[in-house]
Amino acid sequence: MPLTQRDIDREVAELRDAYERSRAAGAPAAHHPSRDYAPYRSSVLRHPKQPLVPVKADPETVELHTPVFGPTDVTDTDNDLTRRHTGEPLGERITVSGRLLDRAGRPVRGQLIELWQANAAGRYAHMRDQHPAPLDPNFTGVGRTLTDDDGGYTFTTIKPGAYPWRNHENAWRPAHLHFSLFGSAFTQRLVTQMYFPGDPLFAHDPILQSVTDESARQALVAAYDHELSRSEWSLGYRWDIVLDGPSATWIEEGR
Repeated sequence: MPLTQRDIDREVAELRDAYERSRAAGAPAAHHPSRDYAPYRSSVLRHPKQPLVPVKADPETVELHTPVFGPTDVTDTDNDLTRRHTGEPLGERITVSGRLLDRAGRPVRGQLIELWQANAAGRYAHMRDQHPAPLDPNFTGVGRTLTDDDGGYTFTTIKPGAYPWRNHENAWRPAHLHFSLFGSAFTQRLVTQMYFPGDPLFAHDPILQSVTDESARQALVAAYDHELSRSEWSLGYRWDIVLDGPSATWIEEGR
């Protein structure tokens, strides 16, 4: 019998209750999820089960075979996903802005941030996404930018739609943006997700719910910011990213 949403919701609730009991007994907060979080079925299948293999050669040789990005590789329009084609994309135009910070609240300057997402109908411009939602010929769903001297970044894009996935029967992911953060080397890449406030799918999404600590989970949700909204153009959302420390933003690779 296929897993239903009710089955997944029950598993999530049981794990959350167990976490709350452990916290009440004095256990520290778990800001990052377990890699074998059972309700997220594919994570259980693919998470590492063996210890890491140390690189015996010079670790820097790994970085010599990976892409290298610099300020001259990022143009002034790379952060506007609505201007990558000749026509206007369909959907609700939004501006997403925030700061990249370290654990002490200091800005992290000159860092490459990549963004990718589904379109307004909830479909990615990727060959592996074949669910029957329309593609938008004027929206590819990828962009990038460099943080400024204050650690700030800004993207203009289209609010993505929810989409189905095959974790269980009738499974739907809440609308989200994927963020990729680069340090000073490709091997320092971190990946996370940003969500939109008030989404009714939050409670039913095992990926978001795998972040069992409430404060850490809420840190993944952007805030509507009217000051960022642009008259007759876009609605504004603010989302800061903290790289490390007790207030660190959840990162998909774990800690």
